[in-house]
Amino acid sequence: MSEREDLYDITIIGGGPTGLFAAFYAGLRQMKVKIIESLPQLGGQLGTLYPEKEIFDVAGFPRIKAKDLVKNLVEQTRQFSPKIVLDENVQSLVRLGDGTFSIIAESGNSHLTRTVVITAGVGAFSPRPLKIEGAEAYETTNLHYYVDDVQKFAGKKVAILGGGDSAVDWANTLEPIASKVTIIHRRDQFRAHETSVEEMNQSKVRVLTPFTAKEIIGKGDRVEKLVVEEVKGDRLEVLPIDDLIVNYGFVSALGPIKDWDLEFDKNSIVVNTKMETSMPGVYAAGDIASYPGKIKLIATGFGEAPTAVNNAKHFIDPDSRTQPAHSSSSGELFTK
Repeated sequence: MSEREDLYDITIIGGGPTGLFAAFYAGLRQMKVKIIESLPQLGGQLGTLYPEKEIFDVAGFPRIKAKDLVKNLVEQTRQFSPKIVLDENVQSLVRLGDGTFSIIAESGNSHLTRTVVITAGVGAFSPRPLKIEGAEAYETTNLHYYVDDVQKFAGKKVAILGGGDSAVDWANTLEPIASKVTIIHRRDQFRAHETSVEEMNQSKVRVLTPFTAKEIIGKGDRVEKLVVEEVKGDRLEVLPIDDLIVNYGFVSALGPIKDWDLEFDKNSIVVNTKMETSMPGVYAAGDIASYPGKIKLIATGFGEAPTAVNNAKHFIDPDSRTQPAHSSSSGELFTK
């Protein structure tokens, strides 16, 4: 096959943590790499939804802010100068007559590649809205679905709605910064990691359960009070607040990827132990990949990425080793 300047060995769809590590690892294996990301920046959910959130389950880091983890991953990835295409939504995947692929984007661009690794996470995402009449009027001021700077809550009275990891993590993060933090959840049990819940229960965070938001009282374009009501009870409480954070989770969709000729399990792509999809030359890793016993963690994606890349390398060059040398023996990195 003749070399073409616009043909890449591997194209990674999704610039989140798994995609970034896959791009680095592909560079380590001397592959020509392209990353396609639908957002205007790299980092996926970590960079967009909760850059200030502390991450605790990445090996080697007792704790690290999401934005710092993304920064490190981007720095690691750029060692091999991959081609990075941002703000590009993929539409279709076409196998060409010579066995390569063309990824057609919404923009009309065609990305040519020998192999594909899909690391699109949960796909495009948007927050589950607070379904209280008039809530939309405060979304540009002090009703937040995302937190990009924890210092804006310094000395403030903050209410947090939700019972999952994000809600509990934000309560723990803001407790030493805000003047008062109240978390409101409709159930007595939280869905967050047990250690995070224990930390919250031992802190000054006020926990209101089982309660749910009933009404917002505002002045101008700002929320001033939140009315909460007891679930299956009569008790009402009015909370004076400076800021309201809504952590009801996110709605995600794979979009056009769902129409590709791949095997799916609900909104995940079925892979085997080599991270191969049902289409030869196409691999998946991270939250979008599905197999029996799958655990959806960042650390899991970091392990799946090299498996996908090594098998993609072998797919292109059957004489190459699927099991490569250890990275510590790579002269490529010694000079960087």
